[in-house]
Amino acid sequence: MSVRYKKSEALLEQVLKLIPLGSQTFSKSLSSLPFGAAPYFVERATGSHFWDIDGNEYIDFTNGLCCVSLGYQDSDIDKAVREQMNNGVTFSLSHTLEGEVAKLLVEMIPCAEMVRFAKNGSDVTSAAIRLARAYTGRERIAVCGYHGWHDWYIGSTSRNLGIPKVVKELTSTFQYNDLESLKELFLKYPNEFAAVILEPMNTTWPTNGFLEGVREISSNEGTLFVFDETITGFRYHIGGAQEYFNVIPDLSTFGKGIANGYPLSALVGQAKYMNTIEDIFFSGTFGGETLSLAAAKAVLIKLKSQPVIETLRIKGQRILDGVSSIINSNNLNDVITITGHPSWSFIQFNNCSQYSSMELKTLFVQEVLKKGIYTLGSHNISYSHSNRDIDELLSCYDYVFKLISRAIQESSLYELLECKTLTPIFEVR
Repeated sequence: MSVRYKKSEALLEQVLKLIPLGSQTFSKSLSSLPFGAAPYFVERATGSHFWDIDGNEYIDFTNGLCCVSLGYQDSDIDKAVREQMNNGVTFSLSHTLEGEVAKLLVEMIPCAEMVRFAKNGSDVTSAAIRLARAYTGRERIAVCGYHGWHDWYIGSTSRNLGIPKVVKELTSTFQYNDLESLKELFLKYPNEFAAVILEPMNTTWPTNGFLEGVREISSNEGTLFVFDETITGFRYHIGGAQEYFNVIPDLSTFGKGIANGYPLSALVGQAKYMNTIEDIFFSGTFGGETLSLAAAKAVLIKLKSQPVIETLRIKGQRILDGVSSIINSNNLNDVITITGHPSWSFIQFNNCSQYSSMELKTLFVQEVLKKGIYTLGSHNISYSHSNRDIDELLSCYDYVFKLISRAIQESSLYELLECKTLTPIFEVR
């Protein structure tokens, strides 16, 4: 048992008897956190820091898997939630907050004329697909990126156990920045695609004309074009990646940072498509839950009144530049790269002559956690991150990348590992 994570590991042993993997989310479980070298339970958080149950403090660059965009316990958001709590949470009728938040979204997001709320990103991407199938009378879906846990999408990945074969066969993948891969799908299944759904950006910047090309192909084929902005929304631009890249989809989904950690997601789009929701079944008890809506209203107002987006970009660019410099100074360009948008960047590991990318990543995770930096390789910047936080991140990386470089040169990585090697959660098919 690890001394640093003694309480976490003892509690995990108990919780594993009650909860599969000991967590509700793969990214917070044994699947992503190496046993013996990582914490499993948080006690409290404020701003950009959290403390695990062993009392270890971390600067958090994961931020609730991108959903905490302003910082933990943001005073403006928590004040709005407490005030609403005094009036109630969930009611027998719709609450005025539903219309108020919907109005803000319509004002901010280019494609939004109407709005429906849910709780998770998976809820609204699935609603978008059902809506597209109902509107077009077609069944096939073309996907690019990650879109949640529901059958229609996850059946297209390697983690497809329990998904009916007939469902798997209705979803096809195409490659980001490769218009030909999308065109091939339309040639193979002419007039069969209800929707093309993609993350407008993940780790890689769109090449010139790619997003515009997907928009054009979808329109020409009578297929609804859906942006999954669960993460890019309210990070890249106040109007989402669609405004940032000036490519407007028919429908779009938002979540994560919409309510600074309170559970809320939204499906938005043009009215001629959104009105189809009246004819399908997309209904949930907690879609109008008011604490999350109050949080969302406060978040959206803050986005409009304070330089949140610009601050995320500036601080994130410091990380991109600093990490690139550290990689170069340690001659690790063939092994480690940093990619992505400043507000949401990624460290990626490549196989080297004697070690796999996952072995290198495991050593990285083990060592950064020791240094009080919480990241699994991504940097989800929040408004609360300070310059000192970023200085400490870069100082940590300077130490850890030197260690990785030495481990490769001396073939000593296995001696340095204090845990089993991580394995990927799933692979896109």
